[in-house]
Amino acid sequence: MIAVLMLVLAYLLGSISSAILVSRLFKLPDPRSNGSNNPGATNVYRLGGAVPACLVLVFDILKGTIPVWGAYFLQLDPLMLGLVGVAACLGHMFPIFFHFKGGKAVATAFGTLLPIGLLLGGLLISTWVAVVAITRYSSLGALIAVSLAPLYTWWIKPLYTLPVTFLTILIIFRHHANIKRLFSGEEPKIGDKKTPPTKDDNNT
Repeated sequence: MIAVLMLVLAYLLGSISSAILVSRLFKLPDPRSNGSNNPGATNVYRLGGAVPACLVLVFDILKGTIPVWGAYFLQLDPLMLGLVGVAACLGHMFPIFFHFKGGKAVATAFGTLLPIGLLLGGLLISTWVAVVAITRYSSLGALIAVSLAPLYTWWIKPLYTLPVTFLTILIIFRHHANIKRLFSGEEPKIGDKKTPPTKDDNNT
């Protein structure tokens, strides 16, 4: 019963779209219908700059961290911890409060992994930064970082490898449009102002 309650609470918390709420607070255009049309920190940065984007990023991370920490405190097993994390990400992707139109949950997924350990978080951030520095593709950085997450987890805390793998599959599936554009050479790079934002551009 407690496990089911945590799943529901994780989904509901994930469904609180900080990108939409922060945009309203700062009187910015609706991120669902402007920029990349994706309610995430990246699009909010395009529409309103660093301050609102940082607020969105922090809240999106907390949406993943809080329910997983709660499940860990309640001593739920590792598999259920993974499902709680997946529920939070699904809430971000398909928010019940905002007509099921959400972001790609990269930041929320990152938040769900933080309770495993700061070392894992540092490895994921370092991987993303390294890939982006070399290629200038934010989506590629996210995809490679999340793909390596199960390996990093196995090295740090093997017990959580399976639930982290669940999250990896979910995030990669959500980025299917980015993957197609990467292979076709149409994915926009960071700092490439000549390329207009697309609906499926990489967001959190």
